[in-house]
Amino acid sequence: MEKPYICSVSPKKANQNEYNMPDDPSTPNDADIVRRIVEGDVNAFESLLTRYKDHVLRIVKRHMPYQEVEETAQEVFIRAYQSLPKYKGKGGFKQWLSAIAVRSCYDYWRKVYRSREVPMSSLTERHQDWLEEVMSDQSNQSFHEKSSQQEAIEILDWALGKLSAEDRIVMELVYLEGLSGKEAARLLGWSVANVKIRSLRSRRKLEKLLLGQRKT
Repeated sequence: MEKPYICSVSPKKANQNEYNMPDDPSTPNDADIVRRIVEGDVNAFESLLTRYKDHVLRIVKRHMPYQEVEETAQEVFIRAYQSLPKYKGKGGFKQWLSAIAVRSCYDYWRKVYRSREVPMSSLTERHQDWLEEVMSDQSNQSFHEKSSQQEAIEILDWALGKLSAEDRIVMELVYLEGLSGKEAARLLGWSVANVKIRSLRSRRKLEKLLLGQRKT
């Protein structure tokens, strides 16, 4: 099939429950649109692009550096278009597209980690001071209040960068987005057992990393 033109799109705020949201029954059926595309109506892909571009961007934005979001979102739609002949309709088009989006993000991090030559440095003194303050405070309320601070975002990004691509994506899906092991497994195409093992392992690694950065 000829490749469709993928127009630029702008990221919006994410919603962690959108992976399982049902398709809108008031709009043309996705399966019918897919059938038309596979039969040669390339322009019909624009309907799917318009319908799901924000959905894909919300997913990608949660897992990618900001500067990579738009390019990755376009790659998701290219992959989806090329895979349409294999689409079976199980679970709905939105869930199928969500899985492609998540796996595209995972593939990005695999590529980045393979090509990374310079080891990541330790946390700065400012971040260490913030981490020490949070971990020394036993109040859960204090932790949640501080978790939205810029230091928390930067430290989490640093720690995730220390994990493998597999551990990173599982950590994000299960612990940061709150998906079940079954939901994460479906998106990644992995077994539930693999996701559960990796989620426990990645959490232990993250805790060890953060504890190791505390000042002595």
